Amino acid sequence: MARDPNAIDFWRGLALITIFINHIPGNVFESFTYSQYGTSDAAELFVFLAGWSIGIAIRGRSGALEPAGRTLLRLLSRMVEVYRAQIVITALALAMLAAAALLLDNPLLLEWHNAGPVFTDPVQTTLGWVTLLHQLGFFNILPLYVVLLGLAPLFVLAARLSRPLALAASLALYLAALVWEINLPSWPGEGHWFFNPLCWQLLLVLGFLAHEWRRESESFQVWRRRLRPLGIAVVVIGAVLAWFHIRPDPLLVPEPRLLFTFDKSYQPPARLIHFIGVLLTFQGAFEWIYARLPWLGRQLAALGRNSLAVFSVGSICSLAAQLVRFWTGGGFAVDVLVVGSGLFVLAFTAWFVEWRSRSPRSPASA
Repeated sequence: MARDPNAIDFWRGLALITIFINHIPGNVFESFTYSQYGTSDAAELFVFLAGWSIGIAIRGRSGALEPAGRTLLRLLSRMVEVYRAQIVITALALAMLAAAALLLDNPLLLEWHNAGPVFTDPVQTTLGWVTLLHQLGFFNILPLYVVLLGLAPLFVLAARLSRPLALAASLALYLAALVWEINLPSWPGEGHWFFNPLCWQLLLVLGFLAHEWRRESESFQVWRRRLRPLGIAVVVIGAVLAWFHIRPDPLLVPEPRLLFTFDKSYQPPARLIHFIGVLLTFQGAFEWIYARLPWLGRQLAALGRNSLAVFSVGSICSLAAQLVRFWTGGGFAVDVLVVGSGLFVLAFTAWFVEWRSRSPRSPASA
């Protein structure tokens, strides 16, 4: 039986819809998403909530921590599950680009989103995308999540000894990656991962620790309420920066330059501070929204409860939408059609996953 709507599932559902819309560049609805009004976006929310969810998952109904070995197996099992999803959606995306190139007689489509090497150098690049070292554009969040789940046991188990120790280790790794510009390499092509796991792991750890402190620390609850005005100020500043397109020139900032840029790949302090401001500002908003718009709350929570399936289908839908817009030339009516159809498919996916989990299986099909 599906759990009741809650804030975590609700915000994760909102993040999934936002990511789906933002992965259709140029559509009219993109202007209304969170990324247009600040220096962070839904990717930060998605990763932070993943950390928070780990905090929930590793505790039983009584609130007691499960054995360390079980936590390790749980996280590694989820990592394999996410990896499997990434391989499937990458294969489908490549097939879609190949089919579109044939149907539209346009070989340039084979170059979309870094897919070109797969078709021109299939031997090395197949090894590359299977090992996650070669990633398609817009299909690079799940590889980040795979690595984060691989790193998570280190921080989660360290937090059992000392939460400040876990936070200090995460911060040290984050700062080292920023100062020395350390990132995982791409292969066989040159370059690095779009989402640097060594930096983005900090958000996962913050999400996990925030869950733990929220459970047990009264002062944490008090301070997050006291800091809300500061969070609102940060959100306003972020909106002004985004509205007037104010961002530092990477060639003019001092060293270490990544501390001062807005580079999404490295999750610099400007993005991190803005995201924390968003958290402080909208704390408690779910209860207010759900009381007035329960249908919306239930729909978004359903998406969030089935986040991996919805995200995977959303990635495929967003690529399909891009191809339709390319084929038709786009326009308002096309955007309404592709975004509306995509949202329907996401909602259906969440419903189908839960319907399938509720349906009893016959012994013969086991």
